[in-house]
Amino acid sequence: MIRAASVRRAAGARGAAGRIRLAACVVAALLGAGCHSDMYDQPKLRPLEASEFFADGNSSRPLPEGTVARGQLHAPDAMHTGRAGGELAPDFPVAITADLLARGRERYEIFCSVCHDRVGDGEGMIVRRGFKPPPSFHIDRLRAAPPGHYFDVMTNGLGAMYHYRTRLSPEERWAVAAYVRALQWSQHAPVADLPAADRGALERRKDEEP
Repeated sequence: MIRAASVRRAAGARGAAGRIRLAACVVAALLGAGCHSDMYDQPKLRPLEASEFFADGNSSRPLPEGTVARGQLHAPDAMHTGRAGGELAPDFPVAITADLLARGRERYEIFCSVCHDRVGDGEGMIVRRGFKPPPSFHIDRLRAAPPGHYFDVMTNGLGAMYHYRTRLSPEERWAVAAYVRALQWSQHAPVADLPAADRGALERRKDEEP
């Protein structure tokens, strides 16, 4: 009798384990049936892909008027508009430092020198290849132009020049404007403003000329 009871208990245990395994398989099958490819490969439209949903056939929608990207809302001050009191800013809204001029030179030589040349005379490489030449920065009109003029032209473009507001930040535009001023000064600096060593070098060079 004891042996028979043990056999029945063992058989019952095996049956319970089997039922648990069966239940687990059923649950896994039900869960698996609820998951399909759309869970990880969801229907979507890629940027600029055609769409039949919108009347114009474009999946990429235009931004609502007045939309400003996060972090791109700027105050209407001279730093971001190049104007003060409705007029072109007569002064720089940033401190003119060696670092600012170095940054301005770097940006100028990348974006501006192809037209304006490295010294600002308007004879850059693409001008030599037939592109319309810009005016030299060293003419009286541009030497007298306020700093805001250069910022405004870089922001909005002028004539054949494309705008650079999407390529140069406001800080970089002011840095380039400061470097243009440095170029202008380099070609028209009064001798009296030069350090004594530089004045002496010029005088020696002058004496050596035939």
